[in-house]
Amino acid sequence: MRTPLIDRRHFLRAAGAGFLAAMAPSAWAKTLDADAVFATAFVKRDGSYGAAILSEAGKLLHAIDLPDRGHDVTFDPVSRRSVVFARQPGTFAVVFDHTGRDEPLAIASITGRHFFGHGVFSADGALLYATENDFDNAAGVVGIYDARAKFNRVGEFPTYGMGPHELLLLSDNRTIAVANGGIETHPDFGRAELNIATMKPSYVLVDRLTGDLIEKHELPPALHQLSIRHMDADRSGTVWFGCQYRGPGSDRPLLVGRAARGKDLYLLDMPQDVLSGFRNYIGSVAANPSAGTIAVSSPEGNSLAVIDAASGRIVTTKALVEVCGVAPDGTSFMVTTGAGEIVEAGGATRSEPDYVWDNHMLRIEQVR
Repeated sequence: MRTPLIDRRHFLRAAGAGFLAAMAPSAWAKTLDADAVFATAFVKRDGSYGAAILSEAGKLLHAIDLPDRGHDVTFDPVSRRSVVFARQPGTFAVVFDHTGRDEPLAIASITGRHFFGHGVFSADGALLYATENDFDNAAGVVGIYDARAKFNRVGEFPTYGMGPHELLLLSDNRTIAVANGGIETHPDFGRAELNIATMKPSYVLVDRLTGDLIEKHELPPALHQLSIRHMDADRSGTVWFGCQYRGPGSDRPLLVGRAARGKDLYLLDMPQDVLSGFRNYIGSVAANPSAGTIAVSSPEGNSLAVIDAASGRIVTTKALVEVCGVAPDGTSFMVTTGAGEIVEAGGATRSEPDYVWDNHMLRIEQVR
């Protein structure tokens, strides 16, 4: 079944009509007063889409509307703006102010490209980088957008792989790490995966200024169906990644790994009951640098696990229905679920039954 992309002109007309939901003065005041807020995409039970700002207590402060399903949010601490990206194979991203003061700005992908749901700003906030699909050539690219010129697209460089998903800017502020999922898709066929038998996932480091490949690491041939998707970096700079397996359902490959510059990829051994609980699917990865821990979630397995970054030991596990969104909070993590639950670091749970929280969540530190 061929599924057309959202018409870019129709999207831009909708964006021009204004996306900002009305924000009550009390919500505005609470947003500004909070030490941190959390941003995440959602689907409402009535079928509408949006991105929300949550308080540290898990309370919904305000939201913006989206024309279709969102995926991840990235934040620029320089301009204090966030960007929410469409879920693959979406063709839009929306720039918004999490305090609700400025009107959102729509970004449309260029002809022949669609977004893969993730992006990252340069350290100075001047450029936005987004993983994209050059779908007619079955090649991954990183699109470059000028954040100081209404996010005009100013270039791209290859990801040296297929199906790029999450990307990170490393601590040198020049190297971008990209998780190439290795799966070929084309928007004419929706989210259908076209090359499962021959897929080649990889983890690459690319110089964002030149587009040159610095390192490329592939998994062993026996694990060529282990798609590398999501990542975060711990306080030592080690990148942790989570995978989604496209091989036989009876297999139980290791799903979480770490990558250090100049070294081979390392897959973390786990107790069998924890590994089996993920059902071959890691949906999100988040680091808590101050606590020295990594959280991984599996909406397929209704399972959350927290890992000690130094030892690789499982610190705790928790069963939560359709858990996926996770972000650092204090010495622990805040998480969201597809059942509308928001679980605070202290264990308290709020429920927003009209909301299905999407895959990812971002912590935004406030500036005093």
